[in-house]
Amino acid sequence: MSADVGEGQPVKGSTRVSRRRDRRKAEIIKVANTVLADVGYSGMSLEDVAEQTDIAKATLYHYFSSKDELVAEALEALTQEVLRRLRAREEAVGEVPAREMLAALIDEQILILTETAPEVAAAFSWPRAWPEAFEEPMKDMRRRHDEVFRTVAERGIADGEFSVPNLNVTLQCLHGILNQASVWLRPEARSESSPELRADTVAAALRLFG
Repeated sequence: MSADVGEGQPVKGSTRVSRRRDRRKAEIIKVANTVLADVGYSGMSLEDVAEQTDIAKATLYHYFSSKDELVAEALEALTQEVLRRLRAREEAVGEVPAREMLAALIDEQILILTETAPEVAAAFSWPRAWPEAFEEPMKDMRRRHDEVFRTVAERGIADGEFSVPNLNVTLQCLHGILNQASVWLRPEARSESSPELRADTVAAALRLFG
């Protein structure tokens, strides 16, 4: 009697196929975010994404059932990448006072918005025309992002490093500065040294916290 394949064991070759599918899906999501950054939700079409990914539109439907599903996954991928970068910066900085940690996170966020992932600014940093179905998911994405800064700010308040009458207002002002930084500090708009401008922006943002 031949042995049955054990429950939960992958069929030979299935892992390789899965990896190939995951790579292609990630490529589609990356292209979708580029298109979203260029033309927004209303200007984006699956035809554009398929063409730039060099696949047939019919093939695209093997990965995403609709434009909204693709956009939702693209926005979530952006959120996850931003959170990953912020966590990596926290780990690199290590155990430091809250003010130093907050300065590092603000600096990293500016880098993300202006150099490493400017599509984040296009998607999240100013109002754009989004269907109602995206309102709650995007609120949750913003909440998770805000929580990174809020946690450090709360530690600074508890340790006496920060004097903040209303943390919610202060964080809204901080995010406003970061959103504007994506315009002020983008490479094509500046003539001064990028590190110096970032440092000045970080210093200005920290003044919000006393």
